[in-house]
Amino acid sequence: MVLYTTPFPNSCLSALHSVSWAFIFPCYWLMDRLAASFSPTTFEKRQWADYPCYLQVLCTAFCIPIYLALLVTSLPFAFLGFLLWCPLQSARRPYIYSRLEDKSAAGGAALLSEWKGTGPGQSYCFTTANLCLLPDSLARCNNVFNTQARAKEIGQRIRNGASRPQIKIYIDSPTNTSISAASFSSLASPQSGDGTARAVPGSIKRTASVEYKGDSGRHPGDEAANGPASGELVDSGSLEDACIVRIGGEEGGRHSEAEDSVAGGQARNGAGGGSQGQTPNHSQQDGDSGSLGSPSASRESLVKARATADGSGEPGATNSKLPLKASLVKKAAPRKRRHPDEAFDHEVSAFFPANLDFLCLQEVFDKRAAAKLKDQLHGYFEYILYDVGIYGCHGCCSFKFLNSGLFFASRYPIMDVAYHCYPNGRRSDGLASKGALFLKVQVGSTPQDQRIVGYISCTHLHALEEDSAIRCEQLDLLQDWLADFRKSTSSSSTANPEELVAFDVICGDFNFDNCSSDDKLEQQHSLFTRYKDPCRLGPGEEKSWAIGTLLDTDNLYDEEVCTPDNLQKVLESEEGRREYLAFPTSKSPGAGQKGRKDLLKGNGRRIDYMLYTEEGLCPDWKAEVEEFSFITQLSGLTDHLPVAMRLMVSAGEEES
Repeated sequence: MVLYTTPFPNSCLSALHSVSWAFIFPCYWLMDRLAASFSPTTFEKRQWADYPCYLQVLCTAFCIPIYLALLVTSLPFAFLGFLLWCPLQSARRPYIYSRLEDKSAAGGAALLSEWKGTGPGQSYCFTTANLCLLPDSLARCNNVFNTQARAKEIGQRIRNGASRPQIKIYIDSPTNTSISAASFSSLASPQSGDGTARAVPGSIKRTASVEYKGDSGRHPGDEAANGPASGELVDSGSLEDACIVRIGGEEGGRHSEAEDSVAGGQARNGAGGGSQGQTPNHSQQDGDSGSLGSPSASRESLVKARATADGSGEPGATNSKLPLKASLVKKAAPRKRRHPDEAFDHEVSAFFPANLDFLCLQEVFDKRAAAKLKDQLHGYFEYILYDVGIYGCHGCCSFKFLNSGLFFASRYPIMDVAYHCYPNGRRSDGLASKGALFLKVQVGSTPQDQRIVGYISCTHLHALEEDSAIRCEQLDLLQDWLADFRKSTSSSSTANPEELVAFDVICGDFNFDNCSSDDKLEQQHSLFTRYKDPCRLGPGEEKSWAIGTLLDTDNLYDEEVCTPDNLQKVLESEEGRREYLAFPTSKSPGAGQKGRKDLLKGNGRRIDYMLYTEEGLCPDWKAEVEEFSFITQLSGLTDHLPVAMRLMVSAGEEES
């Protein structure tokens, strides 16, 4: 299949489209700014509270007449541009494919040689997130603003989090054998002048949040945490670079002898990005781990060590070795799980998962914001699909002013793509071409040159709460379209050896949860019999650790949740979740929102899903969830929590 790298089939149509949009854009921008003037966010209201009231009145009285005058002037040009723009949309392609050649050893082509379908299995990490990158006036309905700056900052944070090395930290002691930091966390090590990693100085104490202090008392927000300067990424390597830090010890700080030396296990911090690109939606503060260049990072993500001269644990001169003799073991043997009652680890994480393979995004509606996001993410992902959807009139669909908002990024090569628009959207949702994006990616090849592939589906369902029947129809269409896509893209001829399917994942914003009584119809849909939801016990019943992914928009800028670390800590407590997560709206009259939350079950509305199935995979293989996390790294930038899942694919008979 040919992947479309331009929105139109020839340069002439592209040029006509550029001219038409040049006529339309001034009117579009002015209307957006004018509408945004009447929709201040809570962040802006708090800023204005520090100034006299007359200043706000004067500013509004000055700006609005100017916007109106310019808008009236631009209307004739916008009308002419629209007459040219509208018929061109029938020839427009449904997405734009962008590939940036990756020269590093972890490029897409090199990744294909990591797993041959034999021996130990291979893990793949998926993340889904709703970014609310709408035109600024519409984004304010969700209490976020400054869409263009947010897009750039979001891209930096995702790239910084994903490019960290995957390191697992364990504690072995008579009283504590839990994971100090799960595999989604990182170990920061200082960078030498030539950019190579040095050993972490000092010793590591047995504590749940280990402390790091670098050379000459340098703050962890300096080189030790930042790595290179902003925008300069260090290759973090593939999953082969993942390692485990095992810390042995007893009460009183005495440590056991290590099994291995640390000479070959140095960690590199592959994240750049400092305070630049910060948006008004998010003020950088101490303890903010949103960008790895912040003054300090997540308590579960940066290793803290006291520099010692003699290894006694007392403060002193720095040392280039670890007197603790902590062992860094690549791909260690089976480990004790963080949650013995679960088959996989789960957590609330302040960072995007390290070694992230596939990123599925929703509500990237604004085209300029999508381009900024793409430019940032290309620092980590080699293959990207953006501007997905249709515009104008297409068949039986109503007129579409916005695209689908879907966005996909991958470290592995994309083989086939298909997009379908849901035909039954109504009211405000009918103005956007919401639909489903289906992708086939190649993740390896066998010694017999059979391709190992995976299927990923990304979707955004109807949003209006009362339209359960519409969402169920869309789930039906999703399953039918996916079956057709798999059938049309499968290869089983003699000339093309049969492909081996490693995984089949569906993710996106479903706009219903598994706890609300109003969503019972969707909860019982047949999709959940074919695909597994790691957070779900059954219709209307969640696992105890699952939390909502929709934030209470009124409190997005509260000090308690305005940084990734703060939001992580809040969501780890039941009281914090009830305060800052969105819960189903109760139809019964009575108490206010806070009082209603006390009567509701569950931990908030979980409307962002990651599903997987073992049906249709290679018969000898099995797919199991290895880790699942709710991510707070985008605090202050969107009203949703990103969700991540790491899936382990292995041969069934070789599974330990």
